[in-house]
Amino acid sequence: MFERFTDRARAVVHRAVDEARAERQRPVDTEHLLLGVLADGDALASRVLTEAGVRPEDLRAAIARHTAPGASGLGEADAAALREIGIDLTAIVARIEESFGPDALREAAPAPRRRWGFRRYDDGRFSPRAKKVLELSLREAIRLRHRHIGTEHILLGLLREGGGLAAVVLTEAGLHLDDLRRRVETALRTAA
Repeated sequence: MFERFTDRARAVVHRAVDEARAERQRPVDTEHLLLGVLADGDALASRVLTEAGVRPEDLRAAIARHTAPGASGLGEADAAALREIGIDLTAIVARIEESFGPDALREAAPAPRRRWGFRRYDDGRFSPRAKKVLELSLREAIRLRHRHIGTEHILLGLLREGGGLAAVVLTEAGLHLDDLRRRVETALRTAA
């Protein structure tokens, strides 16, 4: 599958690996793929996001808030609702980390698995959600009858997956995932 990626799409994946490596804590996840897409300002996917009002520095800050040590991974509204019923997430996270060590709640890297077609990125460096996004990028390219996988297909995969941190920060930024899908597809038709 990786051989179908354009040079820019490959660069997105490499940037995502670099982003995750810089954190030194987790495998590549959806937010790293989103940051990789945003890094190439000339790519179609990045242009669509910019035209929709996405500012890379704002998304990076939102991702940092969600992934900071002690962060619950929940939105502020969810955390506030839990506080209303007497649940202090910060205290719970602190107790768990005290008992089980720092980052005990972080998603563990999956054990390496070998499956035909996924050898290049199925070595534990990618979370299950990130793998799903890359699979969905292939499905999006097939759906659109494209013979390549570009940055726009990776973005469509992120939007279609819809449950990872990338989707969360885009939604928190006031964007609608369905609207972004339409914008990408419109940009693809215009570019053709």
